[in-house]
Amino acid sequence: MEPKKTTDFRGDTDLPFSSVNPSKSVPKFAAHRSRAVRWLAAGVCLLTCSALAGQWKPPTGSGLATRWAKDVSPDNVHAEYPRPQMVRQDWLNLNGLWEYAILAKDAERPGSFDGQILVPFPVESALSGVMKPVGPGNRLWYRRTFEISAKWSGKNVLLHFGAVDWEATVWVNGKELGTHRGGYDPFTFDITDALKDSGRQEIVLSVWDPTDAGSQPRGKQVRKPNGIWYTAVTGIWQTVWLEPVPQIHIESLKITADVDGQAVEVLANVSAAVGDFDLKVAVFDGSKQVCQGQVIKISGGTSSVARPSVKLPVKDARLWTPDEPFLYDLKVTLAQNEKVVDEVTSYFGMRKISLGKDEAGVTRLLLNNKPLFQYGPLDQGFWPDGIYAAPTDEALRYDIEVLKKLGCNMMRKHVKIEPARFYYWCDKLGLLVWQDMPSGNNKSDEDKKQFELELSRLVQTHYNSPSIVMWVPFNEGWGQHNTPGIVERVREWDTTRLVNQASGWKDEGVGDVQDIHSYPGPAAPPVEEKRAAVLGEFGGLGLPIKGHTWQDEKNWGYRTYSTREELTDAYVALLSNLRSLIGGGLSAAVYTQTTDVEIEVNGLMTYDRAMIKMDAERAAVANRRLYLPPPVIKTVVPTSREQGQAWRYTISEPANNWQQKYFDDSGWQKGQAGFGSKGTPGSVVRTEWNTPNIWLRRQFVLKTDKFEQLYLDIHHDEDAEVYINGVLAAKLQGHTTSYVQAPISEEARKALKMGENCLAVHCRQTAGGQYIDVGIVDVVDQPIK
Repeated sequence: MEPKKTTDFRGDTDLPFSSVNPSKSVPKFAAHRSRAVRWLAAGVCLLTCSALAGQWKPPTGSGLATRWAKDVSPDNVHAEYPRPQMVRQDWLNLNGLWEYAILAKDAERPGSFDGQILVPFPVESALSGVMKPVGPGNRLWYRRTFEISAKWSGKNVLLHFGAVDWEATVWVNGKELGTHRGGYDPFTFDITDALKDSGRQEIVLSVWDPTDAGSQPRGKQVRKPNGIWYTAVTGIWQTVWLEPVPQIHIESLKITADVDGQAVEVLANVSAAVGDFDLKVAVFDGSKQVCQGQVIKISGGTSSVARPSVKLPVKDARLWTPDEPFLYDLKVTLAQNEKVVDEVTSYFGMRKISLGKDEAGVTRLLLNNKPLFQYGPLDQGFWPDGIYAAPTDEALRYDIEVLKKLGCNMMRKHVKIEPARFYYWCDKLGLLVWQDMPSGNNKSDEDKKQFELELSRLVQTHYNSPSIVMWVPFNEGWGQHNTPGIVERVREWDTTRLVNQASGWKDEGVGDVQDIHSYPGPAAPPVEEKRAAVLGEFGGLGLPIKGHTWQDEKNWGYRTYSTREELTDAYVALLSNLRSLIGGGLSAAVYTQTTDVEIEVNGLMTYDRAMIKMDAERAAVANRRLYLPPPVIKTVVPTSREQGQAWRYTISEPANNWQQKYFDDSGWQKGQAGFGSKGTPGSVVRTEWNTPNIWLRRQFVLKTDKFEQLYLDIHHDEDAEVYINGVLAAKLQGHTTSYVQAPISEEARKALKMGENCLAVHCRQTAGGQYIDVGIVDVVDQPIK
């Protein structure tokens, strides 16, 4: 079989968007440019299932698919090197057609199999060629064969699984190697002693996954998808591969960049070995060696792993940022008796994430010691054709490219952990990542122990990725427990990143940020001295696009629109409100979400990634304005958030000219805002209002008419009409869950005069909570320094 190639160790290719230029940000060894990595190593022969390839195809009527599905075949399925941060030359890809069978959970190994499955696509997906559920009462079995050439003789052979959901037991040539529990982390078996001297070798794998019948971390997978809960995934869903290594070899690297100290520390976990060895580390900027260091005569042993480390100076370091995601290359070499026995290449970014004060004394998120507002979408990581597995590496990269094109500098990876190549693309293209831990129920002590184990593997596995800047152990209270203890554990494992104790809902006052959710929002938590204020979820503006939805009807978003123009207008208005909150102390915001997912239609893109649903240029302009210096928010007419303001009000329909400046409201009642029912989200009720309608009037005095950008500062639940001196200032539909800024019409702006003015408001309520309070603010942009 002809070896498949990539353009270098990481599978680089040119990018389609002019806004991203990899040639300026991604260093390579000069040798890499002239030497392609072969996924089929020289002298290694894989027994492919190419004779059966013609039998594989997605099931008839499998529904929505991405444009990359046509590029998938048994001979071309995720052929890229799967571990970009520790690369060796020789490896063998085991992706392709395997045999599969679905049997009762307690059944013995099958004597015959049901058919072929295309690995690494989960069995429930169309691209697997199977598209069948498994369920907690059954077990999924896999089998395939391969051959190893004598050229690997004398080396240990490692069998790697990128991820298998959830409990996997592995046999090679009938020998049981062990069981792994955890659906998101890579695991490895040394299969050397199980291999036959020659001929066909056999791998058998059994997988059990209880999905939501169990308490294990599983994210949004459920057996009966509905609403925000999606199709379950069972079995292999990341690359399976073999790797020959010497007896003494590098098992893993821990790379810690020190921006303040202008240095990088590389710790190598080295397998047990007899005799002394030397470790050498070299740092490269492209083909230029920046520095080199070594540790000599490290004592090896037969039963323990050595962990030598080297700290190297990186003078005048090129820092990693979303705008300039520069990556240094690493070469790490092991030698015995001056002979190289193992060598791996890697990369790192000089990047620091921390908290600090801005010029106004507000606690902010800092990147490389400078305040940077972080903005991007909630990213579910689901695909209509592969579910958990992107159809191709190009598809995996595409989502990140689109977000960069739209002006995002961050994403929150939501209750899912991706393959290593996903984070590689974030590292390379420059996208910050808030990484969630997949949620589970965590009911029993055993459940909690498993959760903590898988959380520790997440931090350990992806520690080296410069794009990841925050760990998020819990989401909205799902399985949340022992929050202070979990935060402390994560900080013990990783001192270089921030910890978001829980995104949304239950705040226990620990961690580095206070994170709230507000739909559609936006909203901001109170500014604190020691934690940054962030909006962990908001938006969710929906638009179903016919021909690009998971189902034809009964799709939903948190707020749904009918046209692309309506959606774009609503999005731009939402971000305009967000910008004013930044001036008040908000440090980051996460919009829901990157793509539609199954029946959710609140994505920036359709589920099949066929189109960006709103006007991309208008959205990008609105997004990029968020990174300008925070505006100053000046109160013109105060709301009643802090102190009650006096209004005249009536719940009986008034005369037609009730909104005019000189209308006689002396017969109306007096009361302090806000008006509403207690318990309405985000409200500060001072006067009870529980009828369908309320009309309000308030006089205020202006001592100047010189303003920059006037906005209503309003919390309305539900529809509201606001007038200034009898002129309609804004007509607002629906409800908010917090105070937001709404643009004032040009006509109403002109109606404002020095001296006495009048605010008049009508609010209408149909169901649920109700609330109304209004003020006026001036949003003053600050110069760019």
